[in-house]
Amino acid sequence: MAKLQLQDLSKRYGHATVVDDVTLSVADGEFVVLLGPSGCGKTTTLRMMAGFVTPTLGAITIGDREVTSLPPWRRNCGLVFQSYALFPHMTVAQNIAFGLEMRKLDTQTTERRVTDAMRMVRLDGFEARYPRQMSGGQQQRVALARALAIEPDILLLDEPLSNLDAKLRIEVRHEIRELQRKLGITTILVTHDQEEALTMADRLVVMNEGRVRQIGSQRDLYERPADRFVASFIGRSFFIEGTVTAPGRFQSLDGLDFAVPEHYPLGPSSLALRPERISLGEVPQHLENRKVGVVDYVSYLGAVIEVHLRLGETTRAVVQIANREGFQEPSIGDQMAFGWAQTAGHVFLT
Repeated sequence: MAKLQLQDLSKRYGHATVVDDVTLSVADGEFVVLLGPSGCGKTTTLRMMAGFVTPTLGAITIGDREVTSLPPWRRNCGLVFQSYALFPHMTVAQNIAFGLEMRKLDTQTTERRVTDAMRMVRLDGFEARYPRQMSGGQQQRVALARALAIEPDILLLDEPLSNLDAKLRIEVRHEIRELQRKLGITTILVTHDQEEALTMADRLVVMNEGRVRQIGSQRDLYERPADRFVASFIGRSFFIEGTVTAPGRFQSLDGLDFAVPEHYPLGPSSLALRPERISLGEVPQHLENRKVGVVDYVSYLGAVIEVHLRLGETTRAVVQIANREGFQEPSIGDQMAFGWAQTAGHVFLT
């Protein structure tokens, strides 16, 4: 186990900057998730940690060692790839032992570590099987066992669940999180799946266009997004475009007036709102924003019902209501009252 430090890390290919000035401190035993859309630089950042990509600028420290210029095999990082990268001609035991043999450990130590790693991922009895004889979830566990067998200082996971079906993904991510907690190993996971990130992380690092947009806990990022991108990427938000016209007053492009906290600066802005923070139907009198909209359409999502409302020519709202017994879904064209507290939204300058 070890702490990890990235300092001013950048990667350029010609004139294209893929990772731009990333600084991050990961505590010993912490589980951190790099989250962002495809092409945001998260996988390149992970590969620089592993030693497969050389940084253009910056430094990487694992424990007390700067490893920026060290090759992968001298960093003691366990890496699980998106494709698992298992050797098809090797048995499960041989795949897990591969990294140990490359380190020239003796036979007795290798066999013990292979056995321990297989027990950790609950694959006892699968030693003689080949990858083609196993399910996707089992192959993923083999790849994880191979990474853990070398007793790494840092565990790096590159979208390891993306090839699994939805139900199996949920099961395996809980298994990985429980195992990480049990072992106390410092872990970095890369994903574009926000539900996966929210479920597994101690802290999230949201990236876009090669830069870190915000670092924090799930609650930090959801309740206090740093910018419009984070508000749109973490959870669900809808946006009303307009202008902060005076302290505490926001006006939409089609002239509707809304109450917002007074600390936001004046100027063209976007008002971000979470659909589940809005009351629909009987709106409490204490809510500063109370409006009437026309139902555009209704989406039945199982646990919630989502109602889309039209307020004006350009202003739309989305409301999510818990699907309780007896709830009567509105019809398209119905007029409905809805409202929210002025503190429920976030305003971002545009």
